[in-house]
Amino acid sequence: MNRRSLIASLLSLSLAVLSSQPGRAGDLEDQVAGEVPSLLEIYKHLHAHPELSYQEDDTAKYVADELRRLGYEVTEGVGDYGFEGRTSYGVVAVMENGDGPTVMVRTDLDGLPVKENTGLPYASQAVGKGEGGAEVAVMHACGHDLHMTSFLGTARMLSQMKDVWSGTLVLIGQPAEERGAGAKAMLDDGLFERFPRPDYALAWHSNPVIPAGETGLVSGYALANVDSVDITVRGRGGHGAWPDATKDPVTLAAQIVVNLQTIVSRQVSPFDPAVVTVGSIHGGTKHNIIPDEVKLQLTVRSYEPEVREHLLSSIREIAVGTAQAGGWPEELLPLVDIHEEEYTPSTYNDPGLIERVAQIFQSELGEDRVHFMGPVMGGEDFSYFGIEGEIPIAVLWLGAVEPSEVEAAAREGRQMPPLHSAEYTIYPEPAIRTGVTGMTAVVLDLLEP
Repeated sequence: MNRRSLIASLLSLSLAVLSSQPGRAGDLEDQVAGEVPSLLEIYKHLHAHPELSYQEDDTAKYVADELRRLGYEVTEGVGDYGFEGRTSYGVVAVMENGDGPTVMVRTDLDGLPVKENTGLPYASQAVGKGEGGAEVAVMHACGHDLHMTSFLGTARMLSQMKDVWSGTLVLIGQPAEERGAGAKAMLDDGLFERFPRPDYALAWHSNPVIPAGETGLVSGYALANVDSVDITVRGRGGHGAWPDATKDPVTLAAQIVVNLQTIVSRQVSPFDPAVVTVGSIHGGTKHNIIPDEVKLQLTVRSYEPEVREHLLSSIREIAVGTAQAGGWPEELLPLVDIHEEEYTPSTYNDPGLIERVAQIFQSELGEDRVHFMGPVMGGEDFSYFGIEGEIPIAVLWLGAVEPSEVEAAAREGRQMPPLHSAEYTIYPEPAIRTGVTGMTAVVLDLLEP
């Protein structure tokens, strides 16, 4: 054999070897497709059996058992909420595979107190204990069932492909994301001291306007600061026929709600994103009884720390000042409670990591399936895992809805059901396939020997 023939033979052999390696010649999505039927069954099970924040016992066990079966070293019960008697259902799975960086992939576990109205044959009939102990319907209305399925599919692929990556993989099943408490609880329990500290951290989030099979990327600020605020509007109740003998908390609450709208419209720069939404107002028991109090619940969103502080201080000033202007005595002024334990800092996607992810997605999935997007005012406690910028993190949007429905909604000028909607319906097969392929490809690149 002459020199030229020898080189050609060696080149052909090398290409054959490369093309046979999992995830190395554009064949990763084909490999994932073979896993999709069993992953669909996992998805349907998780969708039909959601559990509320702080109650994810069965969900955590299901995820932990799947990871153990795949050969991961699994620890359950990771997390400390700081409340005696409240159990954390955090799951940590580790697979060490030689020298190299450490990559963390997170999924969230909890559902929402929403009664499902999708009409799916596997729709949730689950109930749980809501705030105050009342029984409520529960639904995966934010796509955590899709996140978990993609997460488990990624864990499956990577456990099968240990010959093409080197380093340490840390997989996190995080509880209480919807309450903004689970990530901090796991960190407070020594997550990055007890287990390998990641060099990169990644997570999916389902998207209700991106078609299933496609993805969305945001560089820099991606998700907002989130604060939960309770206002107790106190008064002096009495008969509705003698309002002059009372201090009516209903009318005061109405004035506070209206006055709160001026914070964003008149106190915050138009160039600084901010939201103050009153999501709940409750008070009174009967038509002709003026109650002693009315309760308001607010969600407050921002990006910059100074804007956050201004929003929170203005809420307190408006609640108290409106009452004082109405002649309320000191002992009946409104009480403003900011839930610091559920505060979620804004999520900053590391630009360098996003650039790398974009290249991988475009190569593995195709450029037409990767969209570059702007920030939104939703929130994610995944931001805590970045340790204030020390660890590069990225939350990636995973298209979740049927493509024909997206097209029809655009054509008819209507909105798709949003996250947290009783009608939010995931189109699972292409979403799972893309979620597993995309995340596996990124981890393989980050852990390339």
